Amino acid sequence: MALASTDRKLFLGARMKRLRRELGLTQTRMAEDLGVSPSYLNLLERNQRPVTAQVLLRLAEAYDLDLKTLSSDPESASATGLSEVFSDQMFRDLGVARHEIAEVADSAPGVSEAIVRLYRAYLDQRRIADLGGVGRPEDGTLVQPVVTPSDWVRDYIQAQKNHFADLEDAADALSAELKSEPQDFPQAARERLARNFGVQVRVVPVDVLPESVRRFDYHRKRLFLSEVLTGAGRNFSLAYQLALLEHRELLETLADKAAPPDRPTRNLLKVSLANYLAAAVLMPYGAFYEAAERTAYDIELVRARFGVSFEQACHRLTTLARPGTRGVPFFMVRVDSAGNISKRFAGSAFPFSRFGGACPRWNIHSSFRTPGRIITQIIETPDGQRYFTIARTVARVARPFASEESDLAIGMGCELKYAERLVYSRGLDLRDPVATGIGPACRICERPACPQRAAEPISRTLTVDDFTKSITPYPFAST
Repeated sequence: MALASTDRKLFLGARMKRLRRELGLTQTRMAEDLGVSPSYLNLLERNQRPVTAQVLLRLAEAYDLDLKTLSSDPESASATGLSEVFSDQMFRDLGVARHEIAEVADSAPGVSEAIVRLYRAYLDQRRIADLGGVGRPEDGTLVQPVVTPSDWVRDYIQAQKNHFADLEDAADALSAELKSEPQDFPQAARERLARNFGVQVRVVPVDVLPESVRRFDYHRKRLFLSEVLTGAGRNFSLAYQLALLEHRELLETLADKAAPPDRPTRNLLKVSLANYLAAAVLMPYGAFYEAAERTAYDIELVRARFGVSFEQACHRLTTLARPGTRGVPFFMVRVDSAGNISKRFAGSAFPFSRFGGACPRWNIHSSFRTPGRIITQIIETPDGQRYFTIARTVARVARPFASEESDLAIGMGCELKYAERLVYSRGLDLRDPVATGIGPACRICERPACPQRAAEPISRTLTVDDFTKSITPYPFAST
């Protein structure tokens, strides 16, 4: 983001106010940090004064801030979600422009999220109706629109930029007390569970736990792990159980502080936070960050060093946002062979689709044809932003011969400017790369002549005729 411009003034009041509230600062305190008067800061927050380059630099210095996070971004997660909402046929006559959507997402993120949630509930109702499952109000069987627990938790974690300082501190302390090398972690964890909590760990045959891979018997103090778990999976299960028992109060406090809407959502959030803590115990921040940097983010080397899986290492890489030792800001998605997204995290902005899968032109889908092999790609979003990505399939458990295929694909990426720090980019021309254009949901993607387009963009006019067959099934006018 340019710091100053003679022909464009920056009005960032809403974002500055939101930043101040996220940091828990008063106007007086922030004004002191920035070296301005409270009255001047008040004018900045009300967009009655443009933000100067000097103020931007002070913001970055005082709060270890990436200035790009303050810019108005039409491809931000919030703006992308709104764009998908307004691409629906019911809003077509409104002609809502992208700059209007970006302005709403920028100035009123809470309102934007409320609109997205209402639309999600509407889609749920419509799907249920299509299946003949909507009841009648008079008999009390009408299905009420809700935000699913997984949607709520996913959005909450992303709002925290997928980094929890309190959990990192707790993990560092626990790791120091264990005093074990990664290869010695299983024994150290078992001994601590037995010594501090009287918990014994047993690996049991698959027929004992036919529908689960881990179960904790609270009354008998037994932790049962399925034999189908890989070594990395067993280590993570041990770390997870330690996280729950050692820091239950902290996890409860953080879950309550988030104010989830109901008990199922709170339970899922607590499990997600415990998973975060477990990963941080297995991969302590300082050691993991140093290993990632030293190996040029060679995920296979890093995961082997810490005794974790490829997916666990990828997930951990998205959390390296500690001030002073920030890693490459990665985003990550996990998809199945049908393209359904079951996990998404980002240490920086990336226009994830809120109501659809990943773009078919992103080679994360192609990785199913080369299982276990890392493939790379440079992608470009409609706003011209380029990202360097890798993709690879993963198997979560040991699979019996007669079982169904259950491989998933992991996609990792970062802005192209960070690619030179990655081992995977060696030998590639990063200054003049070949980039594959991708988009969000087809209904809001305006990239022309896409052979994999599944629907015309709502903002353009379909131009099908009797005389021409284009390479895309849904050709549209350019304006």
